Amino acid sequence: MVHTTNAQSPEPRVETSSPYKTILTHLTYLQPENYQPNLAAKALNTDQGVDAERLAVQLKQVLDGEGLWVDPDRIPKNPNYVDSITGLSRYVLFKEHPDIFVEKVNGQWLYSQRTVEVIPGLHKSIYPFGSDFLMRLFPDHSHKVYLGLKVWQHLGILLLIILCVVIHKLLSLFIRAILVRVARKTYHLETNLKMALVAARPLSLLVITLLLVFLVPVLQLPIALNKYVVVIINALTPLFGTIFLYRLVDLVAVYFEKMAERTENTLDDQLIPLIKKSLKIFIILTGSLFVLQQLNFNVTTILAGLSIGGLAFALAAQDTIKNLFGSLMIFLDRPFQIGDWIKSGDIDGTVEEVGFRSTRVRTFANSLVYVPNGQIADSTVDNLGRRVYRRFKTTIGVTYDTPPALIQAFTDGLKQLVANHPGTRKDYVEIHLNDFAGSSLNILFYIFFDVPTWSEELKARHEIILGIIELADTLGVQFAFPTQTLHVENFPGKESLSPKYMTNPDEIRDKAVRYLKAYREKVGK
Repeated sequence: MVHTTNAQSPEPRVETSSPYKTILTHLTYLQPENYQPNLAAKALNTDQGVDAERLAVQLKQVLDGEGLWVDPDRIPKNPNYVDSITGLSRYVLFKEHPDIFVEKVNGQWLYSQRTVEVIPGLHKSIYPFGSDFLMRLFPDHSHKVYLGLKVWQHLGILLLIILCVVIHKLLSLFIRAILVRVARKTYHLETNLKMALVAARPLSLLVITLLLVFLVPVLQLPIALNKYVVVIINALTPLFGTIFLYRLVDLVAVYFEKMAERTENTLDDQLIPLIKKSLKIFIILTGSLFVLQQLNFNVTTILAGLSIGGLAFALAAQDTIKNLFGSLMIFLDRPFQIGDWIKSGDIDGTVEEVGFRSTRVRTFANSLVYVPNGQIADSTVDNLGRRVYRRFKTTIGVTYDTPPALIQAFTDGLKQLVANHPGTRKDYVEIHLNDFAGSSLNILFYIFFDVPTWSEELKARHEIILGIIELADTLGVQFAFPTQTLHVENFPGKESLSPKYMTNPDEIRDKAVRYLKAYREKVGK
């Protein structure tokens, strides 16, 4: 705190007629070139027997130690000054210390009795080792001044730098050892040790800055220098804390990624990176506000400006916010996960990634489609990837002249095909002669495949359809197709064109059994 000094008068005068004169009196007579603590003590409202000179010196040391600069231009010069908030004849020097104030007592402005009471406690908290701790370590000739500082102050700065370097090295090794041990025990992977080591350094620096808060005041630097030193130290504390938390997020995220790998839901694997990014953004924003606050910026004004700007931004980016909430709904409801085959409107493909704004879907044409999450949240999603069984429904049309016994044998054979195939559901099979169509007798073929992937489903379809064709060929079943045919069965002198079918049930059954046995052996390989 650089304190302004009045030009020395031939005879010292003590002025306490206004807040300005009282505070200036206190500070002027404690300057090195005009050191008269007996006169500075007259600015304090003390009782008899109290060491007012010591309290006056301690008060200045409190302000200097915290880097609190008293700006003379801001001190009221009106003898009848009244605080607009409290309505009292009182002036508080700094909002950080509401108990340090001057007040009007019997026509004089003096430091209040409340201020006098709190001075020893404040001095003890700022100088836990005593304000003259360093001075006692060095001989008397170290009080000579070089480059604006006394020799003992130069030596103290050097000693403080050496002490901080040593503590930083030892503390870094200690923190690294702890984080490495935790990483090895938790992750069982050496590759994660680098993140543990990176997180140790800012934590060590954070502890150093906290120590400097108590060590720097002991140097008793000039207020012109100390006010900047204190601001820098106060800003470095949240800065290193922010860096440590930022890097710690990476370390913690690895643990949750390992846990997510153990779950069947692949959406968790996508959720962890999103949470990590969100936490990092939150840490950066919050840490920046704390740093700005320590740099004496008006954070309230900044937040108010951000609120107004945020409202304008929200109005201009409604779709973006909608997509953000859509992504939250996707992660909460989990309508699908990574790798699922989904259909939603014109979208048909496999989910590859779920982001803050959009979901990335790989179509079966191998193109990428970016779908806004708001659109997905508001639409119907058919998750084909969640199917336990895959349905196969078709109609087999046979000609009208197919004998009933042959149709019965054919449908029984179809049921046996399904029963023999390893990739079909056995407890829900519907195969029946179902309808009289315009040009065919229709057999309903309704089954489910018990296979995990689309490729395996296609393979099973191929085998079943091929089996149907081969069974029909074996039994002599003719497939109908929608045509109109003028059929003349008999011409004079020519062989009849009517097809000849097997009519012996035993012969039909034997042929069906032989084919089904051969088919079972073929499919079972």
